[in-house]
Amino acid sequence: MANYFGVFFGLIVASAVLMGLVAYVPSLFLPTYVKIVLFIISLALDAMAFTSRYYAYLISPMLKQRKKHLSLSNENPYMLSQSGDAILRKSGEDFIATVYISVPLYRSATEMEDDEKLDFSQQISRLVGLSKEPVRYTTELYVMNKDSYIQKLRERITMTENDEAELQAKDAPKSDLDRTRGKLAMWRNMLDSISKGFSFELSTYVTVSAKGSKEYEASSLAQQKAKEMMSGIGSVFGVPPSIITGQDLLRFVEPEYLLPISTVTEQINKNIQEQVI
Repeated sequence: MANYFGVFFGLIVASAVLMGLVAYVPSLFLPTYVKIVLFIISLALDAMAFTSRYYAYLISPMLKQRKKHLSLSNENPYMLSQSGDAILRKSGEDFIATVYISVPLYRSATEMEDDEKLDFSQQISRLVGLSKEPVRYTTELYVMNKDSYIQKLRERITMTENDEAELQAKDAPKSDLDRTRGKLAMWRNMLDSISKGFSFELSTYVTVSAKGSKEYEASSLAQQKAKEMMSGIGSVFGVPPSIITGQDLLRFVEPEYLLPISTVTEQINKNIQEQVI
């Protein structure tokens, strides 16, 4: 309703301004044909105002739009620490280091009995109480980037094809040739199945941060907190947590790693389509 009244009064005011120009500005400064155009526009604005209740939801976003680009954050960009095991960000004169701890948990409540669900909830409660400082616990489902895996499959197919060609050249026994052809068919079927759709990966991780006047100081404090958390996580769940390092860190801060835009197969198909067109 607020949007409707805003659009209504805005159009009425615009129409009144145009009508005022037509009525009070002398023809010496505003030619007659221009006044006629402004008068028609004013009538159109009046008609739009009194019918705006039906399309205010369409006009309001257009009136409020100021620019095409939206600034999501004014914070300084992040940096990867020299050791490759933390994300750094400048905050005033200090640095904030964030460490990501991978927790290998793959249990689902849908597959648990009632007593297992109770035990798991108690474990989560103990996990939350491990640290008195702010800690973020996250379970994330995201699209896998299958580029590297697809490339490995293609390399295996090429190697197996070379083995088949060598066996044929050496006139090897039929059993060896059949075995190699079976492996080749298996790799090809795997490549075909994995290329048809998206694959999802579940990741559970814990995030700890620390502030320091220097990069190494912030990283060192964050690593110390991370080790304390890892010790507690290991004792609560009986799993070996690990610190996420290198390129794997980017999937938590880069949209392209969080949701890969394309894979090798999709790029190949796109190129083939462009060539056909």
